Formats: sequence, C-alpha cells, structure tokens
Amino acid sequence: MSAAESLASEVGALAACRALDVSRSGLYRRRRPRPAPKPRPKPDRALSEEEQQAVIDALNTEEFADLAPPQVYTKLLDRGIYLASLRSMYRILERHDQVRERRDVRRHPRYSKPQLVATAPNQVWSWDITKLLGPQKWVHYHLYVLLDIFSRLVIGWLLAERESAELATRLIGESYAKQGIAPGAVTLHADRGTAMTAKTMAQKLADLGISESHSRPRVSNDNPFSESQFKTLKYRPEFPDRFDGYHHAESVSRELFDWYNNDHQHSALAFLTPADVHYGRAAGILAERQLVLEAAYAKTPERFVNGKPRVATLPEAIYINPPTKEVTIEVVAQ
Repeated sequence: MSAAESLASEVGALAACRALDVSRSGLYRRRRPRPAPKPRPKPDRALSEEEQQAVIDALNTEEFADLAPPQVYTKLLDRGIYLASLRSMYRILERHDQVRERRDVRRHPRYSKPQLVATAPNQVWSWDITKLLGPQKWVHYHLYVLLDIFSRLVIGWLLAERESAELATRLIGESYAKQGIAPGAVTLHADRGTAMTAKTMAQKLADLGISESHSRPRVSNDNPFSESQFKTLKYRPEFPDRFDGYHHAESVSRELFDWYNNDHQHSALAFLTPADVHYGRAAGILAERQLVLEAAYAKTPERFVNGKPRVATLPEAIYINPPTKEVTIEVVAQ
C-alpha cells in the first residue's frame, strides 16, 4: 500500500492527495483492479515440443556434454544437421536450468566469514604455525605461536621438529593455565591446517571451555594478527635466513619473543608494548605521556599550532572481519 492510500484510509482521498501533492485520478487508478495480461500467442515459426526435446537431448549427449553451445552448433552443421539457431539453443538450456556446467562436478561449500571482537585481553586468541629453515635443504622447524589479538602479546610459543595437534593442545593448555582463564571466556581463532582442525584439538578445547573459530579456506585475511606477527619477527635484523640447528632456532625465537612482548612499541597500540596493554599498565603510561605534553604546551604554546596536544589512545575494540556499517535512509513524506 502506498503512502497516499494509507493516509486516504484515515483522512479521506481529497485531504490525503492535497497533503501529499498527488492527483486523485492517479490514486483512483491504482485502486482499480488490473486485468490479467493476455497470454502471448505462440509464433508460427517457434520450435515444437518435439524439436525442443531433440535439441536438449543432443546437447546432453556424452559427446557434447563438455562443449559450449557454439561448438555443438558448429559440429552439427559440419555433419549436415541443423536443429535450431544458436540463440534458440541457449533459450532451451535456460528453460531447463542448464546454462552452466552441465556435468556433475564437485563444488566447494560456502564458508561463513568469521567475525570476532575483543574489547580486553584474554577474550580472543589467535594461533598459527610457521616454518623456520634449518641448516640444510628439506630441514625445517615448526614454530607454534599463540597470540592475544587485543594486546598482541605472545601468550605462548613452542618450537618442534614436526607439526602435531598433540603439541598444539599442550601449548594451549599450558597457556590457558598460566593466564588463569575462566571457562568460556576465550575464543581461539586459527586457520584450517591439519593441526588446527584435528579431533584431539577440538576435544581439548571443549574440556577447557574454549570456543573455536576458523578462517575460510584460502583466505589469509581471516587470520591477520598471526600473519602480521610472523612478518614482524622475520623482518628483524637478527632473524637469519637459515638456522644452524634446533637449539639455534630456539635461542633466537626466545630473544625475539622477549623483545616483541616487552620492548616492541606497537603502532596499533598507541606505541605501547604488548605487555603494557595486556597487564594493565597502558593507562598509567599514557597519562604520564600526557603530562609531558601538557608541560611542553605550557612552556611554548605557540609551537603547537593545532592547540593542546593529545597522546594517542588505545582502540576500544579489535576485530577480525569487523561488521559492515549499514546505511539507513529515512524517507520523510512532505
């Protein structure tokens, strides 16, 4: 029902049409029942049902099932056969819902986009495994890293010579106990590697009360924090192209994670370290920075052309795939 019809039912047609500046004749015309459209007559030159069936049978033969209609059309012409025009072939295929791959092929399932939000530490953890090159070709080590996405703190890490769901569950269980997490408080996000989707992993997480979340296949953006953290470590000057052995890789990893947690001032965290944010020291540090800025402003205010300076603040929430903003359009009748 239109706005004019709705208003007319309350105040009458004349008053409604004057208020909305629409014609009464148009309102009455819309109220009149519309006659059903007459069926379109079938043209004399249209293909009969038998001829259409012959076309669809030919297109679906084993010989032509893999070919596009133009190829089938041409091959039939080469054999002295004309069944229908190329456009008619497409119309017949569309009528039978076959304007697609006509063979039975495997189709990938649709995976839902993971959407997670953390407003404080120990709400959402992300974990992944990266390979470190060993002293010789085909020799490498697996570095397991567990990360809090709000504070970017490396909660725990493990270096091993193989990828294993059992090792991953041990790392998660130890980190869970070390942080003193309440059951059901943490969501654990990972990609779809074999260790991440193993049944032993799912059982361990269920025992700990940890919810699981997984990236979509072949979508690296669904696990951005772990990927970014690996890049930060591997671009450090002390990170070698190859490690001399397991103990060398373990020693370098320990030093890098200590630097990352306690010394690395993260640009997304108002240039605070992950440890400062994770263990609640951020507010005090930012307040001290603000006092320094205010003292500098009081001394030489003319140097601050944009007014009193403010320190950067921490984000209120960290997202994996933030929700899209919906635009609401409000229509006001005049």
